[in-house]
Amino acid sequence: MKVKLKNMVCDRCKTVLKQELDNAGINVLSIELGELTVMDEADVSKGILKEIAERNGFEIIDDQNSILVENVKSILIKSLDSLKGLQENLSVILSRELRTEYSIISKSFSATAGITIEKYLIRLKVEKAKELLQMSNMTFAEIAYSLDYSSGSHLAKQFKNNTGMSMTAYKKVQNWNRKNLDKIV
Repeated sequence: MKVKLKNMVCDRCKTVLKQELDNAGINVLSIELGELTVMDEADVSKGILKEIAERNGFEIIDDQNSILVENVKSILIKSLDSLKGLQENLSVILSRELRTEYSIISKSFSATAGITIEKYLIRLKVEKAKELLQMSNMTFAEIAYSLDYSSGSHLAKQFKNNTGMSMTAYKKVQNWNRKNLDKIV
């Protein structure tokens, strides 16, 4: 049985959920960001899965628009985690991965999430930039390049627009105000 999950944004999420399901005696076949596959057993009900998921901050989703939004989020988060940048146009990547026309993906995402895919991606990149500023010795230019920006000034402008402070000021503050990726939208 495949179940789509909301708020699953990192490997730790997968680990926690796998441990909880193992403790409950549920045979997990696979866990990916936003998706869980368990053995189709008569004693495994969606109610049990829902209770375990909600207890750990996840939400089972059934409607197609919400599933599409979570799939888009998962693809974008995975691409940012790799720090290799998007090797091709975002619309091409999403259309190929989701096997749907980008216009449909975009309209559905905006209607369901209340934000465009592009603005969501910018917010993700800003949060990733915060993490890199906090945790690494990368220069601003290196951070910008790793996040697929053509210049450091472009990232700096988007960073300031989203946080209200410059990257330099953010790095100096030491009182970092990072958002969980599942709380961006």
